[in-house]
Amino acid sequence: MKRILILTAAFGEGHNSAARGIRDGLLRVAGPDAQVEVHDLFAETYGSANTWAREAYLALINQWPQAWARVYRRLDRQEKFSGNFKVFFHVKSYFRRLLESFRPDVIVSVYPAYPHIMDEMLGPLDRNTAKRVVVITDSIKVNAIWYRCSADYFLLPNERSAAVLHDAGISPRQTRTFGFPVSPEFAEPAVFRPPPSSESGRRVLYLINARKTIAPELVLRLAAIHGIELTVAVGRDRRLRKAVERIQGVAFRPFTVVGWSEELPRLLRASHLLISKAGGATVQEAISAGCPMIVNHVIPGQEEGNARYLLETNSGTVATSQDAVVSAIESAFANDAARWREWSTNVATLSRPAASLDIAKFLLSI
Repeated sequence: MKRILILTAAFGEGHNSAARGIRDGLLRVAGPDAQVEVHDLFAETYGSANTWAREAYLALINQWPQAWARVYRRLDRQEKFSGNFKVFFHVKSYFRRLLESFRPDVIVSVYPAYPHIMDEMLGPLDRNTAKRVVVITDSIKVNAIWYRCSADYFLLPNERSAAVLHDAGISPRQTRTFGFPVSPEFAEPAVFRPPPSSESGRRVLYLINARKTIAPELVLRLAAIHGIELTVAVGRDRRLRKAVERIQGVAFRPFTVVGWSEELPRLLRASHLLISKAGGATVQEAISAGCPMIVNHVIPGQEEGNARYLLETNSGTVATSQDAVVSAIESAFANDAARWREWSTNVATLSRPAASLDIAKFLLSI
């Protein structure tokens, strides 16, 4: 039986999303023939202190994005990371016990700190130890912390990200481009989505995961756009949900509010447009669903490449003001949705909804 250990961290939902996708892909492909465990070593080691650190990180990237951008650029310029993770001796102690008890054949890292921690703990790659696989979740602008480490393989979301590693000296033999490991549900047959029109509707999904204090104002603006069917996803934030639901009483047109939902694949595949931030998982889930995207928020650093990927492939647009978002929606659906049709055609060529299943087959083969 193959034993596969997946390491994630809650510093950005994209890491957890990738971990879940790989786990679910393995469960579908291997079933009882593989033993799969997902661990967040930082959360399991530090508990409430890790929760505080996560909240501080989210505050930094959302309230002081330029400060985070400087940190991000400094990491990208760094040639070596050995010694940077010595302070995490409690994590290493916990990790060592986990390795001794689980004895994995493959260790999959979807968070960039883990390969460096393994370098400090285990040293260089060894044929007699577990295979080390790094799953990179960002597009185009891939920070050096992801790949200046020891790994048997690097798995990339697209060819443009792979090119960054090749240009940095990583051998193509070490890279595989399967796509971002979205939920296997994206690979299931879906109901046909007709192009947007007055008859079939023009469905817009606004997934709020940034700028929550001003999001209700944008919801009010979106609800006033003629001819669209609006769904607003508010996640688990009860305060945000109440604020958005209050708007339902004064909005020019009715709209639907949903919380955190495991039906996100269905919602995306039923929508004509997604409005959200340029998170790695969010962008790739939209692409996997064949849903063009309007990015309304970009965190400097890791999300800039994701936004560039949409623009360079003409699969959506970036609109960081409320006026720009409204204008982008109206433009997409104008002239018999000519612009939307162009975006949709391009998204279809990028879509890899079975990526988690392909990754699962690869992990089982090594």
